[in-house]
Amino acid sequence: MDAEADRALRQLLRHTTVAALATLHQGEPAVSMVPYALLPDGRFVIHVSRLATHTQDMLAHTQVSLLVTAPVDVADTPLALPRVSVQGLASVCPPEAADHAAARAAYLARRPEAEELFGFGDFSLFLITPLSLRYVAGFGRAYAVTAGQYAALLRETG
Repeated sequence: MDAEADRALRQLLRHTTVAALATLHQGEPAVSMVPYALLPDGRFVIHVSRLATHTQDMLAHTQVSLLVTAPVDVADTPLALPRVSVQGLASVCPPEAADHAAARAAYLARRPEAEELFGFGDFSLFLITPLSLRYVAGFGRAYAVTAGQYAALLRETG
């Protein structure tokens, strides 16, 4: 990717707050919507209810995918929308985990209205560690991004 694509991907991930989450549900693909935040190392933070099927799906099958898209008004056609598909591994981040305080702070910085949900016993933080990404910057501009390239991209400023 070139510097402009790098900058646009960072902006897309840092400024979009909702993703489509794909899980495996009873042997079938299932998609739901989740608000997310990012840790500085690029892991996605989601806060989900144990009552939601996608939470049970992540506990049973840690391989997940996220799709983050730019708002529809940034392109002339939906097919030209910048978007990134993230293949990753989901893991519970319990309160005693070393990353819990940072994950909670990152999530609440983005979604302060979610504070009360942290008091609900059925809600848990999950971290999604990206393994690979497919970034589509527009027509004819698609990039495969490894986990290492992604980590380096996030360390850059801009």
